[in-house]
Amino acid sequence: MEIIYLLIPLSLLLVGLIVWIFIWAIRSGQFDDMEGPAHRILMDDDNPVEKKEDDSGNA
Repeated sequence: MEIIYLLIPLSLLLVGLIVWIFIWAIRSGQFDDMEGPAHRILMDDDNPVEKKEDDSGNA
């Protein structure tokens, strides 16, 4: 029964730490754009970049 006096404050401290880390992550922009990078990899470039030849004929 005495262990409950230790476990309750430790669990409250852990919950407080988790909430603080979650709020920090929201404020720092970790969850701003979750779908952008996933869609960006699927999009093709409309105008691919072509290599320009210089005057000496080397590519």
